[in-house]
Amino acid sequence: MRQLLTILFILTALFATAQNGTIRGTVIEDESGFTVIGANVLVKDSDRGTVTDLDGQFSISIAPGTYSIQISYIGFQTLTVSDVEVVAGEVNALGEIRLGDDTKQLQEVVVTGKAIRTTEAALMTIKKKAPAMLDGISSARMQLTGDATAVEAAKRVTGVSIEGGKYVYVRGLGDRYSKTTLNGVDIPGLDPDRNTIQMDIFPTSLIDNLVVSKNFTADMPADFTGGLLNIETKDFPEEKLISASVSLGYNPQMNLTNDFLTYDGGGTDFLGFDDGSRALPNGAGSANIPTPISGNSSEEVGQFIRSFNPELGARRETSFLDYSASVSLANQLTLNNEKEGKLGYILSLSYRNDYTYYDDVFYGEYQRVTDPADYEMIYANDQFGQLGEQSILIGGLAGLAYKTQRSKYRLTAMRLQNGEKRAGQFVIDNNGDAIGQSGFIALSDNLEYNQRSLTNFLLNGTHVLGDKGWEVDWRTAATISTSDDPDIRKTAFTVSPVDTNFVAGAGGNPSRIWRYLDEVNLVGKVDVTKQYTFRGENARLKFGGAYTFKERDYEILFYDVQFFGGSTSFDPAPNDVLVDENLFPTGNIYYQSGNNIPNPNQYNSTVSNTGVYVSNEADLFPGLKTIVGIRAENYVQRHTGRDQRFSSGDMGGNNLENEKVLDDLDFFPSVNLIYSLQEEQNLRAAYSRTIARPSFKELSFAQILDPVTNRIFNGSLFSLGGWDGNLVATRIDNIDLRWELFMEGGQIFSVSGFYKRFDQPIELVRLPQAATSAEFQPRNVGDGQLFGLEFEVRKSLNFITPALADFSFSGNVTVVESQIDMTDAEFNNRQLFEREGQTIENTRQMAGQAPYVINAGLTYGNRDNGIDAGLFYNVKGETLQIVGTGLYPDVYFQPFHSLNFSFNKKLGAEQNTTLDFGINNILNDEVESFYQSFEATPQVFNRVNPGVSVSVGISHKF
Repeated sequence: MRQLLTILFILTALFATAQNGTIRGTVIEDESGFTVIGANVLVKDSDRGTVTDLDGQFSISIAPGTYSIQISYIGFQTLTVSDVEVVAGEVNALGEIRLGDDTKQLQEVVVTGKAIRTTEAALMTIKKKAPAMLDGISSARMQLTGDATAVEAAKRVTGVSIEGGKYVYVRGLGDRYSKTTLNGVDIPGLDPDRNTIQMDIFPTSLIDNLVVSKNFTADMPADFTGGLLNIETKDFPEEKLISASVSLGYNPQMNLTNDFLTYDGGGTDFLGFDDGSRALPNGAGSANIPTPISGNSSEEVGQFIRSFNPELGARRETSFLDYSASVSLANQLTLNNEKEGKLGYILSLSYRNDYTYYDDVFYGEYQRVTDPADYEMIYANDQFGQLGEQSILIGGLAGLAYKTQRSKYRLTAMRLQNGEKRAGQFVIDNNGDAIGQSGFIALSDNLEYNQRSLTNFLLNGTHVLGDKGWEVDWRTAATISTSDDPDIRKTAFTVSPVDTNFVAGAGGNPSRIWRYLDEVNLVGKVDVTKQYTFRGENARLKFGGAYTFKERDYEILFYDVQFFGGSTSFDPAPNDVLVDENLFPTGNIYYQSGNNIPNPNQYNSTVSNTGVYVSNEADLFPGLKTIVGIRAENYVQRHTGRDQRFSSGDMGGNNLENEKVLDDLDFFPSVNLIYSLQEEQNLRAAYSRTIARPSFKELSFAQILDPVTNRIFNGSLFSLGGWDGNLVATRIDNIDLRWELFMEGGQIFSVSGFYKRFDQPIELVRLPQAATSAEFQPRNVGDGQLFGLEFEVRKSLNFITPALADFSFSGNVTVVESQIDMTDAEFNNRQLFEREGQTIENTRQMAGQAPYVINAGLTYGNRDNGIDAGLFYNVKGETLQIVGTGLYPDVYFQPFHSLNFSFNKKLGAEQNTTLDFGINNILNDEVESFYQSFEATPQVFNRVNPGVSVSVGISHKF
């Protein structure tokens, strides 16, 4: 009987616990936006209570009912949250609870639980009080809008431009001057040569906030100028989350079209990686591959040739709809009791399949003529045709966190896998009247596959040390990334009046390329914060250090078809070229290696970057906050590689063995002044020094061919013409002024002015020495500067009429005047091709800097009916893309008028189901770049038409 009673008692206790609900919330300081550690949280008329942890969070398990929660802390007014409903087995997330200074109001403040839940004020408070000029969007706002991914949420951040549907830039500055971090740590993207990571891989359900910093403070990495975007993932979700979503996309030009170009590929292409069918054949990497003249037997040569995949031509099929799916899981658990801590976890898996088809893609190469009275440009090479691409993206994100009252530990892991299969058919029209051109017509089939992966691990710890105001935050991360192009195939038939053939000096022989890139990134950083009092006001001293190590291995292998005894005519059918009767020894086709030993297109590079900083934030005078800091970074980049001359046996060539190609010790001061004109108005002034460094690819001897456009990238270490091969980092001085007005409901109006001076900026330059091919090289150009004005507004339309209270307008206009002082070499080259009536100045626009950027959004949001809709417009002014030299004109990226519409509707009593609808590129604008020359008709450099796309999706929270 005693055992039975014991079992019944335990079951009763478990049943009672299971019937409890949970109250959760976060307590923050109203004045500063900082979390309150150790605040007392009591449930009135009960024995339940707790204290807030190091994140200002609390969690109370209690029986179902309606309660009043009292929150108190020394030096702050006591606050009571009434009408807090608790339902068995569910979580009532109160959100952000703000405590005001007790000098402002002596009596107890009472608010309702519903009013607390709907606020997004903490982020606005942080923005108002932050040392840097920043903007962002919180998880509360994302929950209201129903945005599915981070890129959709980022569209709502003023001053942000979305490029390519996935990359975020700020103030019109391109990738070189922008940076993205994940949980405060550097992370490379799937494209290892970009500073920014694609944003469409992060579901908003797992994001705590997105914050864009528009100026530098000493605790940030110094290698950004336009903006630093940080994605902060959730560690302790307020409530249990199980969600799933699916979506479909349709573009009449790209989906369900029977003209889509593709090829067979491999059996695992749907998973974003090759199954080995595109792997380099055995023996192809050796110094001497089997050929008819290598000394190998005919049988060995024949077997080697037949080990290459014979598929060389694109085929047409019907493309499917774009589609994606994702599932997310997150929750936090309280261990046996509050003292033992809490456990939080997040998990997300996503899959995406997109089709892209351009039926009128155009790539052009144009020249000026030597006659100064002839203004029109002539074409050197035009390439036009169709291009199809299928992209698979699989993403996984997992996180585990453990927290006590004074410490928190977090481990996150992310894996991205991306595979892109491309097939194109082009007509190549080469003009023999242009300088350096032979003159021919060719029909080309291109087959490509790129597989990229990124694996990232982050371990983070935060510790509050006693009650003396000390906090330590440490983070360490490891990232392994790969980018491989296995078996790029190009087959171009040269067309003559009598037949089609392969001609080395015209369309070229069929060729194949394998490219391999492997990179490892290791990051460690420690930040120490000490809160203290200065002249009766809160102040903060912050110092720390960081270390980053990167290593990249890169290799390109090239092979082309040769004809033993001479070439014969071929029908223009690529898949009939490598049939058995054409292959040696039956026929005369064999493969020849274009790879010297050592390989000039193989390199190893490392980066070691050590940084330390100190920063202090204090109110020197009432209403005047100063943040003064300095950061030092010692950046060393080493390179192992060689140029073509050395690889060919010429000892006069260049060969580097783990030699330093960049060795810089820089100091980056920052001064930020914030003067509070009124409670909701700030006047900001800031100065900082930042840097933009060359990438691994730029500091190399690599020569990288784009097989579609036939354009060649040359590493900067080649000394060509007046260029000495010494590429250095760009150092930037930044001055910012800003007036900002904060209004209720997250509204803001601000006016900013900024000035930036660039010491030896890096730009992509067209090589004047390369007349027979289109070749480009990154170089330091003359010093530059820019002046800019920026206007930001986020305003509810209820000032017009209360009927428009659910409508709001957000806009950002940036106007920039940029200027580069040309080097003598550039100025002289331009003068050689000066037209009659033209006066060439020794200054020009800065490459990559848009003269204006306009972002505008009109949104509707109503929590009660669950509808959120928005119309978003973005355009950047005509921007210098590639710097021309003499014979070759400048290339300008044309304004792309992006107008997109989104609509979200939440369904059900709990609004757990969301329907999404979107239209992209409503104006059906084209993406174009033009050559421009004095009094000449602009000519196309690149042109594609992305078309109008429609998407529909559904998501559900279980």
